[in-house]
Amino acid sequence: MTTELSITVSPDDEKNSELLKEKIRKSFSDKKVAKFALGEIHFENYSGELDKNEAIAVFEKKSIDARHGNVKIILRYKIYVGEKPNGDGETLPVWKKADGKHSVVIVGSGPAGLYAAFRLLEDGIKPIVIERGANTEERTFDIERIRNDGILDSNSNYCFGEGGAGTFSDGKLYTRSNKRGDIGKIYRIFVEFGASEKILTDAHPHIGTDKLPGIISGMRKKIIELGGEFHFGTLCTDFIVEEKTIKGVKTKNVVTGEGKEFTGDAVILATGHSAVDIYKMIASISPDSLEAKTFAVGVRVEHPRELIDKIQFHGKEMPSAAEYRLTTQVDERGVYSFCMCPGGYVVPCATTPDQIVINGMSSSGRNSKWSNSAIVVERRIEDIPEKFVGQAKKDGCEALAGLYWRTWLEEETFSHSDGQNAPAQRLVDFLSHKDSQTLPESSYKPGLVPSRLDEWLPKEISERLQKAFKDFDGSMHGFVCDEALLIASETRTSTPVRILRNKETLECVGIKNLYPAGEGSGYSGGIGSSAMDGEKVANLICKKLK
Repeated sequence: MTTELSITVSPDDEKNSELLKEKIRKSFSDKKVAKFALGEIHFENYSGELDKNEAIAVFEKKSIDARHGNVKIILRYKIYVGEKPNGDGETLPVWKKADGKHSVVIVGSGPAGLYAAFRLLEDGIKPIVIERGANTEERTFDIERIRNDGILDSNSNYCFGEGGAGTFSDGKLYTRSNKRGDIGKIYRIFVEFGASEKILTDAHPHIGTDKLPGIISGMRKKIIELGGEFHFGTLCTDFIVEEKTIKGVKTKNVVTGEGKEFTGDAVILATGHSAVDIYKMIASISPDSLEAKTFAVGVRVEHPRELIDKIQFHGKEMPSAAEYRLTTQVDERGVYSFCMCPGGYVVPCATTPDQIVINGMSSSGRNSKWSNSAIVVERRIEDIPEKFVGQAKKDGCEALAGLYWRTWLEEETFSHSDGQNAPAQRLVDFLSHKDSQTLPESSYKPGLVPSRLDEWLPKEISERLQKAFKDFDGSMHGFVCDEALLIASETRTSTPVRILRNKETLECVGIKNLYPAGEGSGYSGGIGSSAMDGEKVANLICKKLK
């Protein structure tokens, strides 16, 4: 028989195997899953014979509970009683060499595009990946130019390029969307290409920006080895549509301007939440294929890591940087933390030179001097000012109104910046409505300029943030402090637009054979759920082509 159970220990006792066995035995008894008590308990590497009441405990998940002033470690195990672990679900898929009979064009090489390519190769279908940005090796230099010199390449940056936005923006894998697919399979493929096996067991798995580019590069090389293609610096400029069915895409080289067409049995659109041009392209062909959706915008708050660790761990030394999750309701809108980066950095994520867009990231060690998080306000369809709704109607697609407003806020933020030096204000000054005469040391490069965020951020955003920060300080006393820094603006938590899909086929409702996937589709958010979504649409294409 098998069963799952969790035990709670102190940080000091996490490695005490005898105590762990005792707690596992008691938890097994408390669950009343059998009429006997466990005999000897072994851990996963045990290779000897088992009596019928002996057990092997296989570690599955670890999480930290720092609430209520007492740090606890929660460990989850799968218990095999009288039998050996069978390894079900722990194998990699079998990928085949592309046989040339079928091909699928994939626009975008983020997690949705890459995992769609791998799923196609399980059936020997050739993936042709089109990516406007550079590969990870060249993209690294483009990222450094933004951080060190404030020079932005509109096609290769923190959002665009091989691996998508997550590659250089943290590599968090945590998702609550486990029912959308096999998240374990997603993690195992990452491990196959170099990720730490810890992502298989951590409650909030994280690869890190220092590791992920090499992993993504290894994935690309494997796909090419199996007969797939990658075309970097290749911007999708139009769809080839005949009788409301897509046949392929038109592209141009971002350096030479040379045009080229790519055709296939289907097109997977995995372009991410920042590809404004793609939404406009769909709106020009099939405006009813788009709908507006709720999104969120706000700021990044950055603290010294030591301060956040002290608040969360109550002064106790821990081997990892502290995380937090905050949420409240202010005037009928949610205000919450998003993409919290313990021991991380704040980074510039604009996609055109006239914008300021902020995001956060951490390396695998999560060991910088700072911790940061987005604090964002829910933005509903009815919250978009009439100016932007009217412009969207004039352009023939009202669903674009939120996208227009988001772009306006990013450009408005730029108007208060100095190039890519972002506007910032101390949190205490934001709450007190006053200038920040000086700014604390920050992880953000290229740099910061003092700015009255409280004056120019839209009132419906700034006033809710002010109330929320006071709430958050109540649950995390010390969160509001002189060292806390706000940096504007965080706008790319998700897309304001959804590309409508047929519920059964997952095709775009207005363009047959076009399969929107990942964050840009509006049906997923983050690396894990986007990868599963890419697999999901590729799986239906495979069934269709059989």
